[in-house]
Amino acid sequence: MMCEKVLEVGGLKTRFHTPEGLAWPVDGESFTLWQGETLALVGESGSGKSVTALSLMRLLDANAEISADTFVIDGINAKELSAEEARQMRGPKIAMIFQDPMTALNPVMKVRRQLGEVFKRRNPKMKRAELRRRSIQALERAGVPNPAGRLHQYPHQLSGGLRQRVMIAIALASHPKVLIADEPTTALDVTIQAQIIDLLKKYKRERQMSMLLITHDFGVVSQLADRVAVMYAGEIVEEAPITEIFTDPWHPYTELLIHSIPGMYNKRGQPFDALPGEAPDPLHYPAGCRFHPRCPKALEICKQHAPQEYSAANRRVSCWLKGDHDAQRNHDIHSKS
Repeated sequence: MMCEKVLEVGGLKTRFHTPEGLAWPVDGESFTLWQGETLALVGESGSGKSVTALSLMRLLDANAEISADTFVIDGINAKELSAEEARQMRGPKIAMIFQDPMTALNPVMKVRRQLGEVFKRRNPKMKRAELRRRSIQALERAGVPNPAGRLHQYPHQLSGGLRQRVMIAIALASHPKVLIADEPTTALDVTIQAQIIDLLKKYKRERQMSMLLITHDFGVVSQLADRVAVMYAGEIVEEAPITEIFTDPWHPYTELLIHSIPGMYNKRGQPFDALPGEAPDPLHYPAGCRFHPRCPKALEICKQHAPQEYSAANRRVSCWLKGDHDAQRNHDIHSKS
């Protein structure tokens, strides 16, 4: 049963200084994560999901500026932390499984050294024998066969599935309160995907760990998530429980995302719906609702004014079709007069 907030984010903004100007891949994002819960952040490539994760981890390049009205992790006001304090927070408070383990793991360091660094940070005086024992134990929990032998291998000597398991072992070695899993099953075959999903479920259940799952795969979402936040052009446009998002999507973007899944609403052999157009450039977002150039249900007001957030029960959405109907009606009357 969810009883405690472990991550609270309000008004998160990330901008990049580029030669072409300021880019805003994350622009006013807000969400809460409860103990033992998995929140899935979904959307197309370029919607700002991975930048959100790296912003929370404070792992962006120097040309990035991160700000937030609220950023609290396990009771700690993270937005006030120095760079060193943020580094100390990574591991025991918040950890991340990166999208591509081949690039996230150091190619010139053996597994034992990369995993051992996690334990050495927590206890610099840890003896070599104890370090080895804990590293083997961490790999065993992550389902790595022959863990003692794998300690002496380099990342390129491991399969994609084993590299992902090593990444999971490293991320969870410090028993974090919050785990960010960025596309944890990308580029893995179906069998290995299922094993990784089962592994994450096991960790979540045993440790009452909270997870922010970042993915574009609704199949993974349906197996791991409790709630879903749909992200488009740097903003969360809809949030709902997993039990409702598939059967009653409120935002047209969410509806199109779900209907574009092969086999979800189309019978075998029939063409499936595809999202028209492309996500907007974070340097040049359109006026009004950022989705209106691609939206088949767009109203005139959508082209001029960004929708206010509409909330009901345990759901929220930013869409004129579901929001302030009086404001919409008054705008339409004024436009016709």
